[in-house]
Amino acid sequence: MPHAGMPAPRALALAIEPFAGQVYFSPECHRGYAALGFGPSPGKAGEVQMPDGPAYFCSRGSVMGQVPGEVIASAFGVFNPAAVVPAVTYGWTLTDAATICAARTHGAVAQLRRILGPAPDGIDRIVELLRRATDGLSVAGKPLFAGLLAQGLPGDPLADAWRLADQLREYRGDVHVNAWTSAGFDAAEIGLITELYWGIPLRSYVRTRAWNDDDLDAAEARLTGRGLLRDGAFTDAGRAAREAIEVTTDEGCAPIVAALGDDLGEVLSRVGGWSQQVQAGSGYLAGPQDLAALVSTGLG
Repeated sequence: MPHAGMPAPRALALAIEPFAGQVYFSPECHRGYAALGFGPSPGKAGEVQMPDGPAYFCSRGSVMGQVPGEVIASAFGVFNPAAVVPAVTYGWTLTDAATICAARTHGAVAQLRRILGPAPDGIDRIVELLRRATDGLSVAGKPLFAGLLAQGLPGDPLADAWRLADQLREYRGDVHVNAWTSAGFDAAEIGLITELYWGIPLRSYVRTRAWNDDDLDAAEARLTGRGLLRDGAFTDAGRAAREAIEVTTDEGCAPIVAALGDDLGEVLSRVGGWSQQVQAGSGYLAGPQDLAALVSTGLG
């Protein structure tokens, strides 16, 4: 559950993250993508199955339609386009956006049903609250959120709750990309300073975004030259700059919290509880350190 005293938008993001983000680790999703011709899961981080790269890019990007890799790289923000573009080009030789998007939804909901049951207590109420939270949010500058809106709701309460949570997850992600790009960071730079912000080893998690040593050397030199890093660690200015990005992201998500009003706590408790169950059921990573550890084994 989110920590006491955490800004409300950040607490909400943490509460819904495993519930929404389990789509990327769902064995049911991986089987559906493999049936379309994609590779199987390349390995596990602990008990959690990791996604095949082309399947990940195409499935997540499919909500925007049959778009090229350059568009998907732009929307995701943090990945090296040199890896994204050929992966998407290959993926679209295997399937189309509508088909893999349907497999994505089916697999995500199937894992939730397996872990939580078909109708978790309070599901109808949570759908009502998440509808309220997403209603009227601006799509300007938010391509993944807009793409999910265009998909509509599946029509089953658990599936609807997942789709609405995914919308909120991508909304915050879109706002976050806008925040760090507006603050003058590029993708390799934000990856490095985010590792320090999370308290995990430098050049661990960021490698899952396909940046090589030369890319990271250059990014670290730029950050050091700006006075944000020193000897691979945060300076006070660097820590403040990274926190400012998160604050700006929180501010961009304030309309969500305002829409929930006094019912925010109910969402935090109920969906946060489901997220804990998902993690306990090996449906989502314990934290970014798990993915970083997978990279060190050569599987990532």
